Amino acid sequence: MFFIDDFKEGDVVQGVYLCKSKTSGKSKNGNEYESVVLIDKTGSIDAKIWEPNSPGIKEFEPNDYVMVKGHVNVYNKAFQLKIDTARKADPGEYVEADYVPTSRFDTSVMMEELRGIIKSVKNPYLNKLLNSFFKEDKEMVRRFMTASAAKSVHHGFVGGLLEHTLSVARLCAKMCENYDFLSYDILVTSAMLHDIGKTREISAFPLNDYTDEGNMIGHLVIGYGMVKERIAAIDGFPAALAHQIEHCILSHHGQLEFGSPKKPATAEAYALAAADNLDAHLETLRELFETKNTNTWLGYNKWLETNVRRTEI
Repeated sequence: MFFIDDFKEGDVVQGVYLCKSKTSGKSKNGNEYESVVLIDKTGSIDAKIWEPNSPGIKEFEPNDYVMVKGHVNVYNKAFQLKIDTARKADPGEYVEADYVPTSRFDTSVMMEELRGIIKSVKNPYLNKLLNSFFKEDKEMVRRFMTASAAKSVHHGFVGGLLEHTLSVARLCAKMCENYDFLSYDILVTSAMLHDIGKTREISAFPLNDYTDEGNMIGHLVIGYGMVKERIAAIDGFPAALAHQIEHCILSHHGQLEFGSPKKPATAEAYALAAADNLDAHLETLRELFETKNTNTWLGYNKWLETNVRRTEI
């Protein structure tokens, strides 16, 4: 298969790609065209059908696997595919695994490690809260293990939410070893629950896009509501303890301009925001290094807001 990440200007492409979106439009001279976003496990590309009524263009819809032939060109400094022919692919023409990016780690192994960390949380209310999400609720476990942590930028793959959550929980546990005034139970519990709202903010693969709830509310507030609901179902859960966990979830982006309704006001909230930010940035760099295997400067990264390069020894 010719993966999107390998496309170069001038390439003639023929293969099956997953249609993520398809919209119609009109050019300045009044001609109809269609804008299509095609994806595979390596990335996505904007594509254009300039003659949608030509005999080589057959009907297909978003979420269809589509056999296309076209030419790669550059438009606004980004690759674009001009589609010459397109049709809905037959089942035997593609392998679904080629279109869904997955974690490089075994999700079952990661989930077992996460549950091992839950056992280390001694507070009975927090332990019960964590088990209500990650042990007792089978549907939640399924969604959590298959969800991505982002539409793009970092951990945007099946198992990404689990991988990111586990990594943040590990970092927080290490912080507690170094800073003895941190509450291990509060910080680690908050780490495991900080992005739980992403199970509803982002739709499942292959779409992996923001839901209406995600666009309108966002995962911090969604997650806060999910945790608050579970806490209400646990008899005798101390109100002060609930507020501390809820605060960590609402403030874990660190700054108001980054989407947090509140800035961190406790040591645990500050530590969680730092761990979340560190893991997101380092995973962004890892994915960047993976796609551009070179020791030269890699160019300006919009999310990191700097020119990036891999170090060499």
